[in-house]
Amino acid sequence: MEKAQLGRPRAFDADAALDKAMVVFWQQGYEGASLTDLTEAMGISRKSLYAAYGNKEDLFRKVLQRYTDGPASYVVDALKAATARETAVTFLAGSIRANTTPGWPAGCLGVQGALAAGETGKVAHDILVEWRALGQMHLRDRFLRAVREGDLPADADPEMLARYLMTIANGLAVQASGGATRQDLQRVANAALRNWPPV
Repeated sequence: MEKAQLGRPRAFDADAALDKAMVVFWQQGYEGASLTDLTEAMGISRKSLYAAYGNKEDLFRKVLQRYTDGPASYVVDALKAATARETAVTFLAGSIRANTTPGWPAGCLGVQGALAAGETGKVAHDILVEWRALGQMHLRDRFLRAVREGDLPADADPEMLARYLMTIANGLAVQASGGATRQDLQRVANAALRNWPPV
């Protein structure tokens, strides 16, 4: 006797649809991305969106995780670098690549997703503030370790260095969204790294 099917299989590729939603949020921000924009880009109905991803906030959280694991995965590589300076170099280079990759929107989803948000976009604003703070915390922890290991001077300020790098990366993202080239951004990153504390 055949087992009864528990439900029809999804008629769409959930990961590919999530990538399409990521582009919509990246280009339009959380508040600017309507459910119509999202469902049209994803090629699904609202009913399918809710069934597969939950509401708009749930979808945004899933998109942000996909962005973290995909275009923003350079952060993990940077944290694994052998020295604090290599962490900084890898972090900024990865940010520049992610901000200027052909086929993806310019800039950073984590910066642009909710820069200007009204009341309906407050949830995304708060999610992204937390997301950026988490990245900064990981950098700070990496630099704390560098101080303990003697890779950074004993009087180095890991919190300030992490905020400095994050501020530069966020500025690079805004510049990229305004049309700055990869070469332009790399020159800025190189200038920023000239202020890195000597060992």
